[in-house]
Amino acid sequence: MKMRKLLLSSLLLTVVFSCVSGKAVDAMESKKVVLNPLPKSAAEIKPASTPQQTAAYAIASLVRYTEDAEAGIAMLDVLRGPRPLNNFNKQFLRDQLRGKEYTAKSYFDGANPDNNYTPSTPFTLTVSETPYSYQNKDYAQLWVKSGGADNPRPITMRLKPSTGEWYLWEYEGLLAGIRIPAKDDPWK
Repeated sequence: MKMRKLLLSSLLLTVVFSCVSGKAVDAMESKKVVLNPLPKSAAEIKPASTPQQTAAYAIASLVRYTEDAEAGIAMLDVLRGPRPLNNFNKQFLRDQLRGKEYTAKSYFDGANPDNNYTPSTPFTLTVSETPYSYQNKDYAQLWVKSGGADNPRPITMRLKPSTGEWYLWEYEGLLAGIRIPAKDDPWK
């Protein structure tokens, strides 16, 4: 009986993970978002009228964080609205990006391990949605392609109905590990 439950659980996980990998990714509806130039301060961004634009600003904020932590935090705080980063969030950012500054740039088109995550210009992101992206009222879970990962990474925005603006809700999935750049790979 335990073996049967284990097999059924494994089968279920395989089905779930195949929904965001392989051929299913091709079935996602994708949009390109261009940031030209890349925003460098909180004054240059705001919660957007589309969740895709807010997702792009969030990634730009993470890139800025790797260059200037205070400026990146200020940008993320604007996108988070009434929920600014707390000390735990700030420590999580430090821990996840320390020594892996390339992670944030990996989401821009053209960036991959072989070119040390140097993105093409203008800075363009591919943001995708699934049939389930809007299943929770006022929330949008989108997926962003990384040149260093096999599967797109999740990011969630929350709509403020009174203004029509989309705010950053969850971004931690963007900080998961990716392949190291060629310059750091001892096997290259």
